[in-house]
Amino acid sequence: MGGAVDRGRESFGRRAWADAWSQLSAADGEVPLEPPDLERLAVAAFLTGREEESVDVWARAHHTAVGRGDVVHAARCAFWMAFVLANGGRLARAGGWIHRAQRLLDASGLDCVEQGYLRYAAGLRQTFEGDPAGGSAGLAEGAAVGDRFRDPQLGALARVGRGRCLIHLGEVAEGLAWMDDGMVAITAPEVSPAVVGDLYCTVIEGCQEVCDVRRAQEWTEALSRWCESQPQLVLYRGQCLVHRAELMLLHGAWPDAGIEVQRACDRLARPTGQPVLGAAHYVRAELHRLRGEFPEAEEAYRQAHRWGRRPEPGLAQLRLRQGRVDEAAAALRRALDEAAEPVLRVRLLAGYVEVLLARGNVAAARTAVDELSTLASGWNAPWLRAGALHATGAVLLAEGDTRAALSSLRRAVAAWCELGAPYDAARARVLIGLACRSLGDADGARLELDAARSVFQELAAEPDLASVEALSPGRAPRAEGGLTVREAEVLALVATGRTNQAIASELFISEKTVATHLSSVFSKLGLSSRSAATAYAYTHDLVQGSSAEPPTPGPRRSP
Repeated sequence: MGGAVDRGRESFGRRAWADAWSQLSAADGEVPLEPPDLERLAVAAFLTGREEESVDVWARAHHTAVGRGDVVHAARCAFWMAFVLANGGRLARAGGWIHRAQRLLDASGLDCVEQGYLRYAAGLRQTFEGDPAGGSAGLAEGAAVGDRFRDPQLGALARVGRGRCLIHLGEVAEGLAWMDDGMVAITAPEVSPAVVGDLYCTVIEGCQEVCDVRRAQEWTEALSRWCESQPQLVLYRGQCLVHRAELMLLHGAWPDAGIEVQRACDRLARPTGQPVLGAAHYVRAELHRLRGEFPEAEEAYRQAHRWGRRPEPGLAQLRLRQGRVDEAAAALRRALDEAAEPVLRVRLLAGYVEVLLARGNVAAARTAVDELSTLASGWNAPWLRAGALHATGAVLLAEGDTRAALSSLRRAVAAWCELGAPYDAARARVLIGLACRSLGDADGARLELDAARSVFQELAAEPDLASVEALSPGRAPRAEGGLTVREAEVLALVATGRTNQAIASELFISEKTVATHLSSVFSKLGLSSRSAATAYAYTHDLVQGSSAEPPTPGPRRSP
């Protein structure tokens, strides 16, 4: 018994969580552990992804403390049960344990730091239930108790939590200050590893909400180092992979982002399907959408929604690419009607501007971009500022104020480049190219469009590549029947008898993308075979230099 417990304590001390769980569990099976070792066992269970086991062990520690008349210890164990349950999205059970702990402390009349932990937990629950103002007040009280009892762990939890509340209330600068203040304690020995991971993820998510890319990247790198220092850590490692994938997506490292997000999905699906799995599926959906893999994108957005991540604006942007503009506009309008908090609205507005312009509703796009610009001016967020400049330039171009549009768009490109966001910079360059063309500057337009095209080719951003090629005379076949330019190009090559592999090689895209384009072509045109597609292409003169009669088709192939 003593040897197993000692080995478990030693493993816990070096953060070998799986070893600590195994060794302390084995010892507990022989003789029940004492409270300090029960707590180690509960923490090891939590950090290795064993949520229910962690709750069970904390419950044992709680009941042991109650039996011994140790009310303070019993309340603290109840708090940790609530902490584990809330992390898993089980708010009702978490609330039940908080109420039980509060009754114990109220009956005892004790003034202790545990009162602050319970106030923190209650404030957090208020926030989760949609009351950030009430939650902020409760978290401020928790921080004050932590300071009074000189408990850095409680102070960090409450400050970071209040910072998120303030951000949701639109008080971004103050919210970020509270989060920075809370993170000062991250290296304190009194802060549990379970809390350290929670703090990292909370701060990163807060930075992402306000589009503070630099801050998010700094904390993501710190979280990565923290996770890598604990090879047996399961909890928080998946979140780290998601955050890394989001940054890779922004910086144009799309293949690496795909690898990271798949690892995140695999890890987060076990053991119980953690709530952040929705964020992982959303990143996966964005990658598919940007590459033109629309069926895969749609399924990933559905999975994101299933696990609690709203599919907007990504799903609406997918609908726009599919030519379903009215559906895209309706979805974003509904999402904006529901989004009262500034941090939610800002993520929807840029996409809404693009959809409104696609519908030709320039006046409504102006209203939306003015709101976006107002929000951007009040937040010190370079990503948001770049997005506002980009959207403003698009609206100015639609309004006919080409010179003002050029000024805004060139500033947007500079801002995107400074952030290391090549895809967004290339999209702004396309608009600059259109502005140059409208001013009669053919060489300037060609340079901008060629620069954008090279980025889209490198990223395999098929829909954008097709769009920019359509703007260059003689580079792509004429689209028919509601097809995109790229779909028409694929159809023309099918009509020449090329295989999917040959088409992929010629267009510098994957065979999977070719099959996706063909599936869309068949659906839009009501075709059932390559033979019928070939006939359609020749009938509608999509094959350059073709005669009116198609060649004799070969064997039927599936898309």
